Amino acid sequence: MLTRILSNDFPRNRVLAVILVALLLALAFAPFIFPGVKALNVAAKVLIFIVLVASFDLLLGYTGIVSFAHTMFFGIGAYGIAVATTHMGPTWGALAVGLLSALGLSFVLSLAVGLFSLRVKAIFFAMITLAVASAFQTLASQMSEVTGGEDGLTFKVPEVLSPSFEFMQPVFGASMDGRLICYYLLFAVSLVLLLSLLRIVNSPFGRVLQAIRENEFRAEAIGYRVVVYRTTSSILSALFATVAGAMLALWLRYNGPDTSLSFEIMIDVLLIVVIGGMGTIYGSAIGAALFLVAQSYLQDLLALGSQAAAGWPWLAALLSPDRWLLWLGVLFVLSVYYFPTGVVGRLRAKTSLGKV
Repeated sequence: MLTRILSNDFPRNRVLAVILVALLLALAFAPFIFPGVKALNVAAKVLIFIVLVASFDLLLGYTGIVSFAHTMFFGIGAYGIAVATTHMGPTWGALAVGLLSALGLSFVLSLAVGLFSLRVKAIFFAMITLAVASAFQTLASQMSEVTGGEDGLTFKVPEVLSPSFEFMQPVFGASMDGRLICYYLLFAVSLVLLLSLLRIVNSPFGRVLQAIRENEFRAEAIGYRVVVYRTTSSILSALFATVAGAMLALWLRYNGPDTSLSFEIMIDVLLIVVIGGMGTIYGSAIGAALFLVAQSYLQDLLALGSQAAAGWPWLAALLSPDRWLLWLGVLFVLSVYYFPTGVVGRLRAKTSLGKV
């Protein structure tokens, strides 16, 4: 049963298996283990970014395509929910219409980008996708009648998903309200999509994508239509990213250009892929958790360190919370140095060496 669920793609390392199980349990019981609004927001963001990063890894890690347009599809999903609920009201029908419309638009755009640009090689394709993503962000900022412009859209969700909906008394400090229901909806969707991506990359289709990544000319010589496979991979990746954007909008009940279309999000996705390990769906989960927890709590840890080092002014200044980006960069450099193939790649390599 577990073999079918994981598509026969086991962690292949005891430490990695323990980390993944611990992460799954932590996210499953986050509202009760880590009470508080901030902790719940971080956990929800981890769930969203697991899907977003895993979908991007399908492109980069498994197909070898470098695209900077991934946040465009992420933003389309978020805007689909925001625009639909703003004009149709906070109903489940509006959510369905918004998600389906966003998926349809993402399908058309990803198909167009794939057909017109995937024949272009390496850095030239990356530049084309960057131009398309920048143009879409500018368009979203200027269409204020539809997207709310720079101010974005604030909307309501169905009552059962709103904080005002309380169905029982608090349990272990966690509020039993619509926010909790919304969190577990994101958890279920994230888990299903992650397992779906595992099934895709371990299918014959996924094996062909990896063959294309390793040697495109050899794969084409064998008889595979490389453009078709690369375009299909681009479309699937875009659709998964669109659902991740819809999850973000549903959780925040707001969306704007900087929330889902910012190039900073693209940079974060790239960093998470490198930290977790390219070509490993499990790496997206571990990388997202590590990066987002560090990004959210590093300032708090630095504040404690700065207070503890009050007797040494130079150390206190170095540990100032204002320098959290510096320390985040240091942590990233160290992670790349000690884990050049990512956390998952390094752990699996140790297992392979042990067998030898």
